[in-house]
Amino acid sequence: MASGPMSSADSSSLSTPEELLDTFDSALGRHDDSSSLGSDSELNGAAPYRQTDRYGFLGASGAQDGPAQPPVELVRHRENRWLEMTSHWEKAMARRYKKVKVLCRKGIPSSMRARCWPLLCGGQASMTRNQGKYKELEQSPGDPQWLETIEKDIHRQFPFHEMFLSPEGHGQRGLLQLLKAYTVYRPREGYCQAQGPVAAVLLMHMPAEQAFWCLVQISERYLPGYYSPEMEAVLLDGEVFVALLRRVCPKAYKHLQKHDVGPLLYVTEWFLCLYSRTLPFPTVLRIWDAFLSEGVKVLFRVGLVLVRLALGSSEKLRDCTGVVETLEKLRSIPARLLQEDTFMAEVYDVAVSDRDVERECQSQLAKLCKVRPDFRYRPERRLPNAKAVFDAQQLEDAQQPEKGKHPAPTFLIPEIVERRKEQRRQEQERHQQEEVRRRQEEAAAEKQTRKKKPPGRKKPDTRGKTFHMAQHPMLSPAQGGGKGEEPGPAKRNSAPYLETYF
Repeated sequence: MASGPMSSADSSSLSTPEELLDTFDSALGRHDDSSSLGSDSELNGAAPYRQTDRYGFLGASGAQDGPAQPPVELVRHRENRWLEMTSHWEKAMARRYKKVKVLCRKGIPSSMRARCWPLLCGGQASMTRNQGKYKELEQSPGDPQWLETIEKDIHRQFPFHEMFLSPEGHGQRGLLQLLKAYTVYRPREGYCQAQGPVAAVLLMHMPAEQAFWCLVQISERYLPGYYSPEMEAVLLDGEVFVALLRRVCPKAYKHLQKHDVGPLLYVTEWFLCLYSRTLPFPTVLRIWDAFLSEGVKVLFRVGLVLVRLALGSSEKLRDCTGVVETLEKLRSIPARLLQEDTFMAEVYDVAVSDRDVERECQSQLAKLCKVRPDFRYRPERRLPNAKAVFDAQQLEDAQQPEKGKHPAPTFLIPEIVERRKEQRRQEQERHQQEEVRRRQEEAAAEKQTRKKKPPGRKKPDTRGKTFHMAQHPMLSPAQGGGKGEEPGPAKRNSAPYLETYF
């Protein structure tokens, strides 16, 4: 049994791209629900389960399951904060990224995801920079081989969502065009099955062109190498995940090592599909909010929480006597533990930082290169978060002055936001005018008080003066001084014997 997350024995059992694809194909096979869709009449709305939940999935009951929704006032407050921030997006990302991250952790309002996700991942800037490119890709015939593969997989993507019910519906047609456009845009990578659910979630929230550029950003900026034919990035991140698991949850790590449960048996579907086929949809949306803001670190944290919930105690491991039982335990976590607020609170408590992920990437990469000299993937191309994506796009614009800086995305700001801005401006001006008026009144009152006060006796200014004393000689009686008259006492206001001059 290997003592670390990577050894020669481990690498030989999970190293080939073919085995990686077989693992993912088997995972997709478990979720192929197309046989349960029913007849055409059911798809056309005749079935009684036609009612949908707030996310568009069929089979919702009259009362929505799950936790109570936040108050309308709180939702409106969050929407207004996002509206104000997205209308000054460059300033927000350049100076207030920490605030953006905090708001993403609280959850982006459903009505704002179509606007926020493209801004966070850089899809909006890419679309603005490549005006008309998607229409050109969409009109291209594409590779028939890729088209055939995509058409076989389309029906697997959320078959119980109202957008993807019918093969002739706008959802499946739009998804087909989007995935075909990606194979034309990146012919070397072509099509990967895991891109289907990712593109489908994007299409649920935004038009096809925006969804396409978001998929490009996720594939090239956040997860480079994930959807390539070799899938070496997934292999590396699987080893990184095991190394982090050894530190965060040693009990689960020892159990997985004991039963030889390799990371690619469970993290392949988790990471490639961004948990869209694994967790409840409200939780998936919250994970995407955090992932587009904070990067791949979120995928590791979510996976660590799932393993800890399934295998983190001796009681949970009691029935896991082999590989099959262990994998089933990972797939059957109670739904109450996956509720979005509770689950995401645990995700944010996991002590894994960007630096931890980067350090483990370099360590596991060195081990893989020793075992497999032909290993070509390097994680330097992966950007850690939305701020890094924004900075990279700003640098690209600065290095291409001949094309000119692409204009900032323009949005229609709702009237209520403009009205509140005007009210705040008017209130600020009124407050400033009242302050000026108050100061003027105080100055006038002080001036009036000084006029009414009687002037006091002014003290002589003696500072810096020189005192001179003159002595008068005493005259004898012969000189007219009288008959020996004695000088009388000095009287008030009379000249003293010694006169002082200033």
